[in-house]
Amino acid sequence: MTYAVVPALRANPALAAQYEPLLTAKEYDFGLRAPLSKRGLIAGMSMTEKQGGSDVRANTTRAIPQSDGTYRITGHKWFSSAPMSDLFLTLAQTESGVSCFFIPRVLPDGTRNAFALQRLKDKLGNHSNASSEVEYDDTVGWLVGEEGRGVRTIVEMVNMTRLDCVLGTATGMRAGLAQAAHHAAHRKAFGAELIDQPLMRNVLADLAVEAEGATTAGLWLAALTDRSVAGDEDASALRRIALAVTKYHVCKRGPIHAAEALECLGGNGYIEDSRMPRLYREAPLLSVWEGSGNVAALDVLRAMAREPQAVAAFFEELDAATGADAAYDAAVAELKGAFGALDLGDQQALQFGARRLVGQMAAALQGSLLVRFGHPAVADAYTRSRLAGDRGDVFGTLPQGVDTAAILDRVTPKIG
Repeated sequence: MTYAVVPALRANPALAAQYEPLLTAKEYDFGLRAPLSKRGLIAGMSMTEKQGGSDVRANTTRAIPQSDGTYRITGHKWFSSAPMSDLFLTLAQTESGVSCFFIPRVLPDGTRNAFALQRLKDKLGNHSNASSEVEYDDTVGWLVGEEGRGVRTIVEMVNMTRLDCVLGTATGMRAGLAQAAHHAAHRKAFGAELIDQPLMRNVLADLAVEAEGATTAGLWLAALTDRSVAGDEDASALRRIALAVTKYHVCKRGPIHAAEALECLGGNGYIEDSRMPRLYREAPLLSVWEGSGNVAALDVLRAMAREPQAVAAFFEELDAATGADAAYDAAVAELKGAFGALDLGDQQALQFGARRLVGQMAAALQGSLLVRFGHPAVADAYTRSRLAGDRGDVFGTLPQGVDTAAILDRVTPKIG
C-alpha cells in the first residue's frame, strides 16, 4: 500500500510533491510525528464499511469542506488496513458523491488527527499486518482528485495492490512447492525416496506447473504495469482486463495449491513447525483482498461492456501465441466462440456465467505466456492439462507423456 498510494496521490499534485519522496524512501522512520518531519513514511487504506463491503458507493462516511481547503470527515470504517501507518487514503461522501481523501495520523502542526482505533481484527492469518475498525470524528483530510470521482481515483491504488495479490499468491505457491519438493527429495517411504515415485512426481510437477504459470503471469503484469504507468495507452487497455482476470484466477488457485503442498509433507505439514500452516492461512487473504472472486469477475464484465478496446487488446495478446501449440490454439478458438455467443444485454446470464468465462480467459492468458516465454515441458503440461482438459479434479493428475523430469529440474537440482 505504501508504494501503491503514489499513483493515486498524484491526483493532487501538491500533496504528491510533498509526500511522494517520503513514501518512496528506502528507510522507515518509526514514531507518531508530523509526516513531513520524518525520513520515510508508510501508508494504509481505509475503504470498506459494514453496510456496503465491496460496494463502496454505499458508504455513509461524510466529508464536509472547510474554508481552509481541508475537509472534516465523520464515519466508521469496518476495515482499515495497516492502521499503524502514517497516512491513509479513504473514501467519503460529499455533495458530489463518493470522493477520495488523504488522512494523516498526525497533522502537519504535530497534533494528533482524530483517528480512533475501535479494535484490531482477529484474522485467520496475516497476523503480522494489522487490520482494524476505525472511527473518524471530525477528522481532517485533504481531497485527492475531483469530488464525486473517488472510486476512479483510489482505483489507481487498488490496481497496484491487486498486482501485489497476484505476485503474493505466486510467491506463496513457489514457497509451498519448494518445501514440498525438498521434503520429497529427502524422505524415503516404501523403499525409495518419495521424489523417485511416479505418483509423487506427478503431484510435484503439477504443483510446479501451477506455480510457474502464476509467476509468469505476475511478472508479465508487472512489466505491463510499468508500461502503463509510463503512458503506454495500449498497455493500459490490456492491463485493464488482464489484471482483473489474473487476480481472480491466480488468487483462487492459491489456497488449493497451499493445501496440496502441505499434504506432500503428510502429518508433518499440519504441524506449525513446518511453516506450511502459515502458507495455508495466508493464501485465502489474497483472493479476498482488493475484491473477492465475484468482485473481480464483475470487474471483467464491466470492462467488456465499457471498454471494448480492452477486450480487443486481450485477444491480440492471445493471438500472438497461436500456431505453436495445438491444444492452445483449440482453447483460444473455443474462448472466441464463447465470446461470440455472449448477449451483452442479458445481465442475468452474463453474471451467472462470469466465473466460468473469466477462468477460461485467465487459463488462456497463462497458456499464451508459457507457450511464448516458458520452458517447453511446462508449456506442454499446462496446455494439455489446463486447456485441453486432460487432467483430473485434483493436483497430481497430469496426463501420461508429460516430461516431469524437465519440469522438476526447474524446482531444485536434487530432483533431476
